[in-house]
Amino acid sequence: MNNIPEDIMDIQSRYCQEVPSVRGAHRFIEDLIRFLFPIKDNKKPGLKETRIKYTQLEIQLEELLKPIKDNLKRSPEALSEQFFSSLHPVFIDLLEEAESYLQNDPAAYNVEEILLCYPGFYAVTVYRLSHILYLMEIPILPRVISEYAHSKTGIDIHPGATIGKKFFIDHGTGIVIGETTNIGNNVKIYQGVTLGALHVDKGMSHTKRHPTIEDNVIIYAGSTILGGDTVIGHDSVIGGNVWLTASVDPGTIVFHRPQIEYRNGKKPSAGKKA
Repeated sequence: MNNIPEDIMDIQSRYCQEVPSVRGAHRFIEDLIRFLFPIKDNKKPGLKETRIKYTQLEIQLEELLKPIKDNLKRSPEALSEQFFSSLHPVFIDLLEEAESYLQNDPAAYNVEEILLCYPGFYAVTVYRLSHILYLMEIPILPRVISEYAHSKTGIDIHPGATIGKKFFIDHGTGIVIGETTNIGNNVKIYQGVTLGALHVDKGMSHTKRHPTIEDNVIIYAGSTILGGDTVIGHDSVIGGNVWLTASVDPGTIVFHRPQIEYRNGKKPSAGKKA
């Protein structure tokens, strides 16, 4: 009963190559976010404590990279130093992003609420941090981190996507943003939006498969935009439940017009349910 067939163990061994610790990666990203936004710990750390945490985070990242050091272009220590030297401008962008959430959402009353409660902001934060690792050509770890945010928020942003400043996600559940998506500045998207590939083909791994969304575009809930050649021009508005596989000129409003029927033959008056 307790004998494990040898062929199962052989097969398992093929997929047990050295990889970063998943639990360690989750702990690292949470510790890093708490370092950037100490309000999550409900306290303001002193200078000495901040320096200690910074050093600990550097060591955490080095330890995550050591199992895959043979697949890295530089040493874990050098890459950890590179990551943290790239952190400051991303942190400033995130603060501006939090302010933009406050300006865009009438239900938000202060930045602290954004930092503590908004899954969209959390998902974008994790994306921006994992994107640094992706640009450094670190394998596996960026995806482990981004999938952690996906599991917590229902928002799936590939770390390879290119996303501009002040990216606003409202509600967010069910959003999918593919690896080669290009998103400009001041873009707003709502729940259930998919920015995906027109079709799945492994041979397209190194080609642009996902759409380009230019500056100041709004994409409402449930819309699907597909294809690497699809460009949504700046200042356009894509209404809810729209399906697009072709480009849209700047300043265009695109909407889906459903047909609604009432069984009793009467249209309800304003403010009343059908």
